[in-house]
Amino acid sequence: MRRVRYESTGGPLFVEEAPIPEPGPGELLVRCAAVGITLPMVRKVTEAAEPVQLGGEVAGEVVATGEGVTRFRVGDRVTGLCFGYGYAEFAVLHEAMTSPIPDDADAVTAVALVRSGLVALGALEAARLAPGESVLVTAAASGVGHLAVQLARARGAGRVLGAVSGRAKADFVRSLGADDCMQYEDDSWGDPVDCVLDAVGGDLLTPALAALAPYGRLVAYSSGGGTVQAYDLLVGAKSVIGFQMALIARGRPDVYEQWRQDLWRLFAEGAVKPAVHGEFALEDAAAARQVIMSRANLGKVVLRP
Repeated sequence: MRRVRYESTGGPLFVEEAPIPEPGPGELLVRCAAVGITLPMVRKVTEAAEPVQLGGEVAGEVVATGEGVTRFRVGDRVTGLCFGYGYAEFAVLHEAMTSPIPDDADAVTAVALVRSGLVALGALEAARLAPGESVLVTAAASGVGHLAVQLARARGAGRVLGAVSGRAKADFVRSLGADDCMQYEDDSWGDPVDCVLDAVGGDLLTPALAALAPYGRLVAYSSGGGTVQAYDLLVGAKSVIGFQMALIARGRPDVYEQWRQDLWRLFAEGAVKPAVHGEFALEDAAAARQVIMSRANLGKVVLRP
């Protein structure tokens, strides 16, 4: 099979021939039809001390199952998170991290919707968003962010705002139904909000925290890092909450499954629609990675093996 690999920190990425992997206990072997490019994996290429296997979101057809697999069989269409080589024609998925694809959805839709949508939905749950409350989403044009904007509206937010790095992204976010969208460098992000979903971190934590109204909640769900001063929380009785989807998938499978069902229901109702920025061949993985690195994407970036 063909797969994408790199040999030194920073790349370059290249396609090589490799043996088709075999699924172990509790694993599925999937013929990949679509692979999602994620910012955390893009960062690892340049930040990890040693080369890592390029994994991530995968959608395709089950071609083999390992010992103990009970929920899926050969021929099922599935999507899930690959922790090994995912930028490939075949990938191995853990059964617990895999979901079925409904008959009325294709692989690209599934890979753009499920993992990013579950993160967005989980972040909203962590924020305890109540009907009528206001929410601001940073990186609002990203794979997760553009779904968070739509899901916040679907879950009854009274006001939905976005924050992005450029004017074209702001127009895109407004087209998703956001009431307004600011750029990071703006002097003001508007009236304070009840919740902030932050996927950026770093220096952006300060204005994101300042955007909260008293008693507001900020949910950090990305790996951007950053430091919060305790005084900035005390003066407004504000909260900062960390969220990681993998902990839910592994430790609370019942919650994970309920969120998955909610997400597909909202998709079927037309309340949420994933946007795909572009589709790239495996040989063009470097170009796909550059789209993410430059923060130019409007929605999801997908590889098509």
